[in-house]
Amino acid sequence: MCYGRCARCIGHSLVWLAILCIVANILLYFPNGETKYVSENHLSRFVWFFSGIVGGGLLMFLPAFMFIGLEKDDCWGFCSHENCGKRCTIFSSVLAAAIGVAGSGYCVIVAALGLAEGPLCLNSSGQWNYTFANTDGQYLLDTSSWSQCAEPTHVVEWNITLFSILLALGGIEFILCLIQIINGVMGGICGYHCSRQQRYDC
Repeated sequence: MCYGRCARCIGHSLVWLAILCIVANILLYFPNGETKYVSENHLSRFVWFFSGIVGGGLLMFLPAFMFIGLEKDDCWGFCSHENCGKRCTIFSSVLAAAIGVAGSGYCVIVAALGLAEGPLCLNSSGQWNYTFANTDGQYLLDTSSWSQCAEPTHVVEWNITLFSILLALGGIEFILCLIQIINGVMGGICGYHCSRQQRYDC
């Protein structure tokens, strides 16, 4: 089995997922494309946790580019004398994948909390508050209650859509990084046994 090819595939996938996370998080700052709510600080507090920009985004580039940078031709060269030192690279990819697990996990947790609490909005009483904070997320299924948020317009749909996207993307990143941890460990073990079998002195 070529562990390097699997890692590179995961790396390319993580790059696109990270970009989508960053875009989704940025859009949360501009409900309906309006900028005034940022300057007035009328956004959900979980938007300011940068879960998509940092956790599911920038932090994910480290493992992604490391996986992509693995050699393309020899599948890490487990059985060649010249490349037997690459077992260290394999195990270091496991550490990078662990960073990816932490970043994507952060993205998932913050997105879930943002969905559960709901948006900060102007209610019918003319006050800015978290209208659905005490509903334990039940508002997600009760679309008739969304009209309680008068401003920003359609902010409930905006938050639900984008936090759900972050939740899904972060979940996929989490799974891919876990797969790479297994892939890296298996690659390191197989490389070790292969090099011993071939009796190469590393």
